[in-house]
Amino acid sequence: MAALSVMAVKRLQKEQQKFEAGAAAEGLRLTVVSQTVWHVDFKGAEGTLYAGEPYKLLVEFSAEYPMDSPRVQFLGPSPVHEHIYSNGHICLNILGDDWSPALTVNSVVLSVLSMLSSATRKERPHDDLTYSATHKNSNPKRTHFAYHDDSV
Repeated sequence: MAALSVMAVKRLQKEQQKFEAGAAAEGLRLTVVSQTVWHVDFKGAEGTLYAGEPYKLLVEFSAEYPMDSPRVQFLGPSPVHEHIYSNGHICLNILGDDWSPALTVNSVVLSVLSMLSSATRKERPHDDLTYSATHKNSNPKRTHFAYHDDSV
């Protein structure tokens, strides 16, 4: 992976400081693995189908961040959700087509948590077995998801 630009480094330093300052209040824990890789641990929100369940997200930054979205996917067991594949890939528009440089890692994580919190049932996407088998170690940013369900 190419080295981060000066703009990306400065942006990530600011994001890390803000994230860590508010993370405890939101139940998030940030681990900076390297300059381009972060892990975010969190638990499902109380009062939801995922209450108290622990999860870990991989957040990987390209040299073009924040103009380019980070790679975001679940590590370890991913939640059983109709927009989350068993290989950890997340079908969420802001991780692809609707990315904006105004978004931050914190806002992305909160969007994922919100997506989980609004679920009314636990089930995998209808094409989970096929997709997960053919995309085991691929980058989810290379997938062009069809965003057809805005209700979850």
